[in-house]
Amino acid sequence: MTSSLPDDLFEDFSNVFTRHYFGEISDKQLDGFLRVDGIGGLGNDIRFDAAGKLVEIDGVIVETASYSQTGTTATITQAGDQDIAVGDVLNLIFNVGSVSEVRQELAVASVISGTSFTVTRPSSETVLAEVVSFYKEDVPKSGNYSQLANTITITHSGAETLAVGDVIDLNVTSGSGTTENVTVTSVTSSTEFKVASSTSVSTSGNATFTKQNKDAIARGNVDGISTTTDSILSSKQSNDLIDVLSEGQITGFKSAIEANLTQGTNKYDIASLKDVFLNGTQVLKKSADINNLTEGDFNFIREDISFEPRFGTSNQSALNTINEIESETGVGVEVTKASPVSRSISSQIDKLRITIAFPTLQKFNTETGETNGTQVNLSIKITENNGTEHRVIRGTKGAVIGKTNTQYFRDYIIKGLSNLSYPITATVTRVTNDSTDTNLQNKFSWSSFTEITAEQRAYPDIAHVGLRFNAESFRSIPTRTYRIRGIKVKIPHNATVRSDGSLSFSGSFNGTLKTDKEYTNDPAWVLYDVLTNTRYGASIPESAIDKFAFYSVSEYNSEQIDDGSGTGSTEARFSLNVNINNQKDAFELIQNICSVMRVQAFYEAGSITISQDRPSDAVYTFNISNVTEGGFSYSNQSQKAKYTRINVGFFDMTTQSIDYETVDDTTAQSRYGIKTQTIKSFATTSRGQASRMAKWLLFNQNNSSEIVNFSITAEAGVLVRPGQIISVADEVKQGVRRGGRIKTGISTTQIEVDDTASTDLVTSNAAKLSVILSNGTLETKEISGISGATVTVSSAFSSVPQANSVWVIENTTLEPTTWRVVNVQEQENLTFNITAASHNSGKYAFVEDGTALTTKRFSLIIQKLPAPQNLTATESIVVINNKAVARLSISYAAVKGAIGYYLQYKFENGNFINQQVKGTDFDIDNISSGRFEIRVSSINTINKLSERANEITFNAIGKTALPDDVQNVQIEPLSDQFVRLRFDKSTSVDVVHGGNVVIRSSNLTTGATFTNAVDVVPELSGNISESIVPNIVNGTYLLAFKDDGGRLSANPASIKNINTKPDVFPKLTILEDREDLDNPPFQGVRDDCFFSDEVNGLVLGSTVLLDDISDFDAIADFDFIGNVDFLTGGQYFFKSTLDLGGKQPLRLRRHFVTQGFYPNDLFDTRTANVDTWTDFDGATAFNVNATLSVATTDSDPDLSVSATYTINDGSGGAGTTITITKSSHGYSVGSLVTLDFTSGTGVDGDYLIASVPNANTFILNSATSLNTSGNCTYSAEFEPYQKFVNGTYIGRGFKFKCDLLSTDPAQSIEIDQLGYFAELDSRTETSLGNAAASSGGFIASGTSTKSVTFTDSFFTGQSGTSVAANSVLPSIGITIENASSGDFFTLSNITGTGFDIDIKNGGSNVNRNFKYAATGFGRGS
Repeated sequence: MTSSLPDDLFEDFSNVFTRHYFGEISDKQLDGFLRVDGIGGLGNDIRFDAAGKLVEIDGVIVETASYSQTGTTATITQAGDQDIAVGDVLNLIFNVGSVSEVRQELAVASVISGTSFTVTRPSSETVLAEVVSFYKEDVPKSGNYSQLANTITITHSGAETLAVGDVIDLNVTSGSGTTENVTVTSVTSSTEFKVASSTSVSTSGNATFTKQNKDAIARGNVDGISTTTDSILSSKQSNDLIDVLSEGQITGFKSAIEANLTQGTNKYDIASLKDVFLNGTQVLKKSADINNLTEGDFNFIREDISFEPRFGTSNQSALNTINEIESETGVGVEVTKASPVSRSISSQIDKLRITIAFPTLQKFNTETGETNGTQVNLSIKITENNGTEHRVIRGTKGAVIGKTNTQYFRDYIIKGLSNLSYPITATVTRVTNDSTDTNLQNKFSWSSFTEITAEQRAYPDIAHVGLRFNAESFRSIPTRTYRIRGIKVKIPHNATVRSDGSLSFSGSFNGTLKTDKEYTNDPAWVLYDVLTNTRYGASIPESAIDKFAFYSVSEYNSEQIDDGSGTGSTEARFSLNVNINNQKDAFELIQNICSVMRVQAFYEAGSITISQDRPSDAVYTFNISNVTEGGFSYSNQSQKAKYTRINVGFFDMTTQSIDYETVDDTTAQSRYGIKTQTIKSFATTSRGQASRMAKWLLFNQNNSSEIVNFSITAEAGVLVRPGQIISVADEVKQGVRRGGRIKTGISTTQIEVDDTASTDLVTSNAAKLSVILSNGTLETKEISGISGATVTVSSAFSSVPQANSVWVIENTTLEPTTWRVVNVQEQENLTFNITAASHNSGKYAFVEDGTALTTKRFSLIIQKLPAPQNLTATESIVVINNKAVARLSISYAAVKGAIGYYLQYKFENGNFINQQVKGTDFDIDNISSGRFEIRVSSINTINKLSERANEITFNAIGKTALPDDVQNVQIEPLSDQFVRLRFDKSTSVDVVHGGNVVIRSSNLTTGATFTNAVDVVPELSGNISESIVPNIVNGTYLLAFKDDGGRLSANPASIKNINTKPDVFPKLTILEDREDLDNPPFQGVRDDCFFSDEVNGLVLGSTVLLDDISDFDAIADFDFIGNVDFLTGGQYFFKSTLDLGGKQPLRLRRHFVTQGFYPNDLFDTRTANVDTWTDFDGATAFNVNATLSVATTDSDPDLSVSATYTINDGSGGAGTTITITKSSHGYSVGSLVTLDFTSGTGVDGDYLIASVPNANTFILNSATSLNTSGNCTYSAEFEPYQKFVNGTYIGRGFKFKCDLLSTDPAQSIEIDQLGYFAELDSRTETSLGNAAASSGGFIASGTSTKSVTFTDSFFTGQSGTSVAANSVLPSIGITIENASSGDFFTLSNITGTGFDIDIKNGGSNVNRNFKYAATGFGRGS
């Protein structure tokens, strides 16, 4: 880097400015330093005098002066002779060269003399004498103008020197000229010049103008700020958008077109703002006069919005207002004074935006509590790859002054970067010291930088607009809507575009289209463009499009009809106005466009054509003779599914929003209520068109929803096309035959028909004959006479009808139905399937002008049909949703001509249920047993029933039949505890689905029945064929199926199980308890059960008390009074508790012999619903059962602990809470205890511990509400009762209970035998693992008697069992490892817990290692 300045000038800025301030260096030297430093000097186009003083910048005279200040008034004394006047705007630099230098833009407040004047500064201070530089801002010059066409001549005072090519800002203050930027085209004198305007007008008036200065190159600035308050916290940012309007060329903006303005002119662009809507609001009001605009004509500040359109031509120019590409990169690094932040940029750019973020900027005054603003200074420099530095932001431009308590961003724009040496480095430096005071918050970070590259893109063939708007006016990107006349398309050569976009035609169409495209909203040619356009369309060759079909549709589309406004104005029948701004599936878009004009597009004969739903005559006719054997089939939508109100959404061009047009079918609403359908119409902006669409939809769903389907041969299949109208003479629907095949074509006026006997040949009521001619066309003529099979018409057909062609006769009393073809589908064997919708030719006028529909007659069927024959009913059980249900199936023979059948049925004395049926069968599910009455009638085509109904009665059994019996039962022993039962799966549906398999057992091997057996396992699922059940050892298993209604097989299957006990290990039976063998029997506690001498067994109690019986003498049997207690059942608690003396694993096997019976077997004594009875004879009582349960304890079962108790509600009143108080009771929640209340009124019995509040109390629940207290005892802590058949249970004490159950108040259970078998398994224990043994299982005997303790104790007997105490001691075997000759041993003190051993040789004990093996019963641990 080279410089003409002394080397000592390259020092910090403050010294340089100080030396300049004190006159040590000149302005020119300072400028040189600044340029070397990369800041760009003091300005552009600057001029110095001989002494180096700055005297001119950008053509403006610069003065240096002194100033003094008192308060806010600064008095300036200038050194030159520049004219100063009150109001002049000056750009002043106060305290030039000092660290407190500040730039301000102020107006002259007063003029004291020719060399002094005053200005008013923003802040108050006292200054005695300081240096100030100033120059005048470029103030607009005043003048007059006159305009002729596009040339404006301006006269002025001569204060501004202009040259050809200068750009001036022209501001018209009167007249109808346009305010705009213009270029000087000629200078006729020092006081007159000419410019070229973008608008052509003849006018004159006053104007001001300002000459534009050239931009400074390679400089930095605060983005959006051009005043001297750059440092203040404010900014003005703009958002630039490019909105694509359309692919291809558009016509332009509606308002500008209607004003007949020329594209590319300023007035055109301004007028177009009437068609630009931001957030739904017009930019320029509709009422605005383009030639005389005021600020009030704009809904937004005029200067805040810039608008530039391009119309999609192939040679259009790029936008002038938006021509930059930006790429932003995040930085997010705090900048401190000690750590400047740098980022490298490798790609060449034109500009750089650096964004600085301040989280907060404020200073707290701790004395006053106020929050004030503060100042932070920063600098930015750009360093080229060759080392050249450019200090682009520094001094006042790097100062940020103000207050904010929320995040604030400031952008700095660095320009003139395109010609630098890359890569370049941008560095942000903090000048202000970092804050160490919490009351001063002035941190900042480098948030991001944005690389900006100028780019000129014309986007040829794309219509778009450039839009720039002030970010302050729009806090977020506004929604934008543009009202345009859209894309230009090809139109017919004889077409002219009307003002509304529709077409008018003159002359005949020759099949060609105009070369130059034009705008139209006729949907036919929009569709043509979408199909053929190679840029954005389907690229179909134009030669493959049926232009004549499109032309025909276009004529109908553009026909002017009443718009429905009531004003008599008209509009095109169909118009399409839409902005397709996203990619769509081609088929979907084509269908959408077709829907606007009611057309179908299809491929035919090598080209794409369209068919429109518009008025036309039938082109073909069908009857039963020219369709296949299947004939005609019809379908329709239920009226209840149809809508009675249609809301059609359309885009309202005035409100720029979706509006809705509603049409009601009041007749349907009165019958079916209001059922609304809301749809959004495609491309519709007309309320009238939306209304017609709603009426069309309502009409079609009510009148055109019937569909006919039939198949035809190739004869007609190759002629019929979608969209065509056809007629159908269906003799089934009409009731008579009026069509067939021509037998002979006699002449052009006569034919011979194929059948006269079954044909209704009529000549009255304007009879007509229709025939299909040889060329496939349908012609209709009036009939003049019929003679036999010969039909004569009054005027000739175009040609002689051919034999075997089709004929149809119609008159005013019977007409063929008309249909619009929806689909033609080729089938196998050269047949075609036709689908058509009902058609009424009067619908067009009805929809468009409300013309009433004419009544037509399509059927003569008024006679009633006969009732169906062969009416039968059968029943079955079927599965529905995995549930078995009873079904009644009704069937009958079909009746020719019937469109359905009216079925009525009722059950028992109920009401008839009515059902309309299409077919000849009907099912009724979930039937019950009983009598059904069934009727069926035929329905003819006019919904009239047959004169009489066919009737039958049917007695159904429903699901009352008993399920099948269990077959082929087999038993397979698995162990001494379990066996497997196998059997055939049930064949009854209501067993397999929702039913059960019931397995019971009895300890009887002979005479066992289902009633004297009890469940061995809970009821199993009905879909199984095997089950593993407990081994009852000796007894009988009984099996029955149970359906989902609770009914059991009539004959339960049985299989005996005798000594099925494959276990080889011996058992010790310690007790066989039989409660029935006690004398007297069943001495335990009985609850709701008793021992009956009458049946010699334990039975359930009754729900009736003797006190409730009024006639005591009428009691026939005191054991069985009233109903059995089937609600709660009964319980029997065994008399004795089994105590093993220690905790042991005990095998239990139950013993049961029971039977069910009817205590009172008279009908009058049974109170249950008869429908629930499973037995009417009183022979088999299946609805009873019994279970055996055991409760265990590890403690002494005879333990009795004294305590105190209370029973109340916790508040002193009666309740069910039992509180037992005993210090350190040690009991747990869920345990079973027996309470004996020795005082008070508590009820003795077993209770479960509900809660344990603390170590000294536990809580139980009473079955009855009491308020009592006193003393009690409670038993050992038992586990709750568990049901068992056989199994192993661990404990010391065991107590037992039996539950007696019934689900029928008439049935009771009798327990004849009840008990259990208790056994202990044998086991062998060795010394291996004994605590006294070594790892090999050896124990040292020592030299004296050795006592050995078993690892687990053995059971040796216990009082209260069948085994006396110490009667079954374990047997012990000894093996001496290191025995010597003469060694022997003796055992003594053998118990269940161990033994003593002496190993001797001679008479003395010797120490030997030995092992033991002890065999006994039980495992006490």
